[in-house]
This record gives sequence, C-alpha cells and structure tokens, in this order.
Amino acid sequence: MSERWALATEAEGDGALLVPLGPDGLPAGPVLRAPDLVTAVRSRPDVARWVWRSTAEVYPRLLAAGVRVERCYDIEDAEQLLLGHEGRLGEPRSAAAALARLRNAPVPPDPPQRAAAPGSQDSLFEPAPAAGIPFEGLLEVYAEQQRRHDGTEHPGRMRLLTAAESAGMLVAAEMNRAGLPWRADVHREVLRGLLGERYAGGGEPRRLAELADEVSAAFGHRVRPDLPADVVKAFARAGIRVRSTRRWELEEIDHPAVAPLIAYKKLYRIWTAHGWSWLQDWVHDGRFRPEYLPGGTVSGRWTTNGGGALQIPKVIRQAVVADEGWRLVVADADQMEPRVLAAISRDPGLMEVAGHPDDLYTRLSDRAFSGDREHAKLALLGAIYGQTSGDGLKNLAALRRRFPRAVAYVDDAAKAGEDGRLVRTWLGRTSPRAAGAGEAEEAGIPQEDTGTGAGRGDTEGEFTPGYASTDARARGRFTRNFVVQGSAADWALLMLAALRRSLTGMRAELVFFQHDEVIVHCPREEAEAVTEAIGAAGDEAARIAFGTTPVRFPFTTATVERYSDAK
Repeated sequence: MSERWALATEAEGDGALLVPLGPDGLPAGPVLRAPDLVTAVRSRPDVARWVWRSTAEVYPRLLAAGVRVERCYDIEDAEQLLLGHEGRLGEPRSAAAALARLRNAPVPPDPPQRAAAPGSQDSLFEPAPAAGIPFEGLLEVYAEQQRRHDGTEHPGRMRLLTAAESAGMLVAAEMNRAGLPWRADVHREVLRGLLGERYAGGGEPRRLAELADEVSAAFGHRVRPDLPADVVKAFARAGIRVRSTRRWELEEIDHPAVAPLIAYKKLYRIWTAHGWSWLQDWVHDGRFRPEYLPGGTVSGRWTTNGGGALQIPKVIRQAVVADEGWRLVVADADQMEPRVLAAISRDPGLMEVAGHPDDLYTRLSDRAFSGDREHAKLALLGAIYGQTSGDGLKNLAALRRRFPRAVAYVDDAAKAGEDGRLVRTWLGRTSPRAAGAGEAEEAGIPQEDTGTGAGRGDTEGEFTPGYASTDARARGRFTRNFVVQGSAADWALLMLAALRRSLTGMRAELVFFQHDEVIVHCPREEAEAVTEAIGAAGDEAARIAFGTTPVRFPFTTATVERYSDAK
C-alpha cells in the first residue's frame, strides 16, 4: 500500500478521484473514483499522507463530517515556498499557474482572496473560485514539485519545511472548526465598563464622546480626535509641530490635550476593532472562529483573514473563558528568537547560554555584560533587529567579542540583503527579491504588516522594515531579522505539528496560535498532560529542525479559566 495518495474533486459533480503515488510522485496504480471526498478518505484509513490542491478546499469538508487526517501535502502552499526559493515570490502560486508554467502555456493570475465573511462562520474556509485543472495535471504539478525540491540547496530541509507548513494548514482548519471559547455576556460587560452607554444611531459611545469634548476643550475649538490630520492641524495652531499622532510622539508633548487624546485613541481602537459590532459579527454559539492564514507573511508568521484574532487587547481577553469544567492552557515560548539564533548560528557560547530553561538574558548578562540584564537584552535584540547605533553599537561590540559566530550570522544576512541577494531561513524559506513597494504590491507579494485587525495583515508584533524598498540599508535590516524570525516561524510549525499529534486521543483542542504563544482548551483533568505535551513538542521541534544542539526551547505555561489571567 502506498503511503501517499492524491485526492481531488471531480471537475463535474461531487465525486472524488484518488490514486496512489510512488516515491517519484507519479501514479503508482489506477485512478479510483468515490462518491465524495469523505467516502474517499474513509475508504483508505491506512494512508499516511494525502496530497491535494488546497487544504482550504478539502479539509473543512472532511472535518464537518468528523474525518480527521494525520498528514497532508498542500500543492499550492508548496508552490509558494518553491517559487520563493527560486527567487520568484509574487508569481501566481495556484496549481493552474504551476501547470501552465510546466507546459509553457499562458499563466493565469491567482484568484483574489475571498473577503472574510464574519456573519457566516461556516463559510470562512470556502476558497475563492480557482482556475480548473484536470486531475492528471495536478499529478504532473506534484511530480514536478518533487523534482524541484531535489534541486534546492538542502532538499531534506526544504521537504521538511513544506511538510511543516502543510501541517500548519491542518492545524489552522482545526482551530477554525473548534473555535476560541468566548463569553459574549462578559464581552458586553467589559465594553460597558470601558465605553459607557451606546447612543442610538450607532454614534460614539458616551465615554468616547466625553473624551472628544475634553480634547476640543483643551485646544479651544472643535477637533475630531479620530482624524489624525485634524489633530496634527490643531497642534500646529497651538504652535506645536507633530509628524503623527502615534502614542510615543504624543507623550513627548506638554499640552493638556495629550492625556484625553491618548485615552481616546486607546478606547476608540477597542470600540472599532473589538466593539459591539465585532461581537455580533464574529462570536456565535460561544465561539470565535477566525480564518487563520499560515505563512501569511513572507517571514512565515501567521495572519488571519479578518477578525483581529492576533490583536486581542488584554482587557478584551477577559471574555475568553473556558467551558464549565474545562481550562485554557496558555503557553508562551520563552525568548524564542534569541534561542533560534543560537541554534542556527551554531555559536558555542550562545548555545551554552541558551541551553538552560531559565532566563536567557540573565545568563547572557552574567557572561558578557557584568550582570546588567537590560544591556544584555538590548544587545542581543539589537543584533537581531538591526538596532546598532548609539548605545546599541557599544552593546553589539561586547556581544561580538563573546559570541562572534552569532553576530556574524545576522551580519552576513544583512550584507546579503544590502547587496540585493536572497537569504533563507534554516529550513529554506526565502526572502523576496528587492523591489520597489509598488512593484511588490503589483506582484502580489504578501506584506509584513502590523495590520488593523480587518484583513490579511492581521498580525501582532510583525516587524515592518519596508523590505520592498530600494534602500539597501532597509533591505539589510529586513534580511538580518528574516533569517531569525523566519527560522522561528519554521520551528513553531514543527512544534504545532508535534503538539497536534500528542493531543490525539484526548478531548483537548488547539484553539489559538500566534508566533510564540499557543492555547489549548481542555478538560480540567487533562491540563497537566497538555502542559507536558507542549514542553515535549517544543523539544521535538528543536531536534527535528536544528538537529542535535544544547539549545532549549522552554515555555512559560499557565492553566487558567480566563485568557486574561495568563499574563
């Protein structure tokens, strides 16, 4: 029996086609037909890995019928990774486009991403209409992808990356199906306490209206605090020049409008991003079910298609409450990116520092910064993020003396970016080529973005280096961090895959993930086993990704009834 089978819906009707595949990716038997996808998968319970066009197309249908698969290979996701490795990120990634390239035919553009449909949670994973492709064409694309994997610098690592990202697609679909437990009544209570009463007609709630009046009174004339241009103009009339209304810039200004303006901006964001309208749209039957997009940014970090799932304010997290008799196991990976740098640079000193589960910065400060933890932290993060001026330059010099291989690793990545060359994560995820911002947007390259919680760029903590800029220094800062942050994203995928496998047979469910944090919803009696499984998954992911190193990847884990109690 072949370990891999390809699966697809028939071009006409609800039927399904399936065929065993050989080691070369080619069919190893006759094509079979089944009445539907569910029947097809159930008929082959011994298949180790299903190969299909898109997880978003197939897996939600299987989950709806109670069918769970262990492994898959997502052809369109693999195409994106392979295009990136070949320096062609931004070219159409659909199976139809891949087949057209293979046959030297005109390449169709990718269909536009379907807009989030919060009012109908069951439709969240319905893909946008895709260009038709015959089953034999899909098999051609898969076989060619196997040959392309063989042609990469490190074929074993690249295959591992593709498998890990495909596993992430399964996790994303399962998390959407399970949903994050959410108490609408608690959410409404929090909103009332923060924002006051709602006025008829959908206008600003009472507390925002009061703060807006305070801002206007401080300026001596009517000002719309929700309009940055209005605020900048008002400060200019008061003789104060500001470039933006960002909080850090406002806090440097001595003016009576600053305090109510900052308070207004904070509450306004909650009202618009997670207010009553959001609650009505996104929370149904006690669950919040966002559509997670693994690899939504070029660094591999996840995004979501609407809903603001990766930017839930701590005060709103009070509404994330476990079911009766259940608990939330919330786990944060400790100092993940510095530990990843130790593993990928193979710096002996930094690996020794990262080889302990306790605070990495304290150990680092004892080794190189005379016990000054803050300087040690600034130095290491400065090396990763490119903050190398002023005190950062002095700290970096101390870091370079003690951990030369680690600093050289990110320095080399920065130099490659400045020269316009590609850089890769440890497993082979590849940075985009340098391009003007408009050119990158036209090519469809996914942008690194802090997002607004309203669309594809819904991320938290994602750096915004302007990597598409023609400025060499900006590209260097991007690639310096890309090799670390991207490798961390690769490790996280493997951690999720290992954790998903460990939870098999338990009632526990993975319900939330962002780049260094995972939440499992489980019966109270399973919480201890889940905590152990998370730790073991981190260790397993490190072994699989980076091989044998002393580097540890510990978690800070809390078992709580409310998400807000975890931090």
